[in-house]
Order: sequence, then structure tokens, then C-alpha cells
Amino acid sequence: MCNMTFEETSGENSTERMDSVSKALEEVITSALPQGCVTVGVYEAAKSLNVDPDNVVLCLLATDEEQVEDVALQIHFTLIQAFCCENDINILRVSNMRRLAEILGGVKPGEEPMDLHCVLVTKSTTCKDPALSKVNRFCRDSRILDQWVPIINLPDR
Repeated sequence: MCNMTFEETSGENSTERMDSVSKALEEVITSALPQGCVTVGVYEAAKSLNVDPDNVVLCLLATDEEQVEDVALQIHFTLIQAFCCENDINILRVSNMRRLAEILGGVKPGEEPMDLHCVLVTKSTTCKDPALSKVNRFCRDSRILDQWVPIINLPDR
């Protein structure tokens, strides 16, 4: 299994490309949110995938470094990845969960923190979105390099 990120394998412009894909991913999420096209949480994502996998256009699996050793979480990820691969759903591993939480609207005071380990983006007007096309192209290019679940870092703002 190759553990290199796309950034490490794709040449000179890799940093610019990773920044570009990170920005595109942020655009996809922020445009899908007001349309109700984002599902957050491992359990909620599994239910959504079970009901209508053809409606899902992107799956994000997020962890921070301290959670990489969480066996239960890795089992969930393995099952979700297998299901997404079987149903031709693009998958990205996302690092920097704090930034992902900010993009998704953050945690409101007094509310329980969101389970951000799995985020699904479903079909909407974003399907024809150039940002989604850029993210999908990145996923496709990564698969060509035998990296089936590429890792993307969401930079702090």
C-alpha cells in the first residue's frame, strides 16, 4: 500500500495543486451546505449510503493525528471506503478536523460537537460545479497513481 500523498508524487506544481484542490473542496462544502446536501457523521453517512448511494457525489473521511490509532474508527473507514469504491463514489481523507468544523459552521455553544469523521456531499446544483469537477479530477488522477483514497490537508485560515 502506498502511503505517499498525491502532493509527494506529482511533481513541481504539487503544492499549488494541493492548495487549489483544498480551496475547491472548501467551495464544494460551502455551496452544498445551504442546499442541505451535506451529511455529517459516520452513522448518518452509513444510513444515507444505504438508502441512496447514487445520490452521493463525494465522501470525506477525516481524522486528526491522535485518532489514527483508533481501531474502531479505522474499521468504520474501511467499510465506508469499500462501499464507496463499489459504488463509484470519490473518497478523500481529510486532515485538520478543526478547519473542517469551521467550514461546516463550527460547534454552537451548548451543543454537542459534531462527528466529523465522515462527511458526504450529495447531488444538487453543485454537480455541475467547477469546484466539484476539480476535486473529482484530483480523485481520478490519484487513482491512476494507485492512491485510492488520497489525503488532502485543509489549511488553517
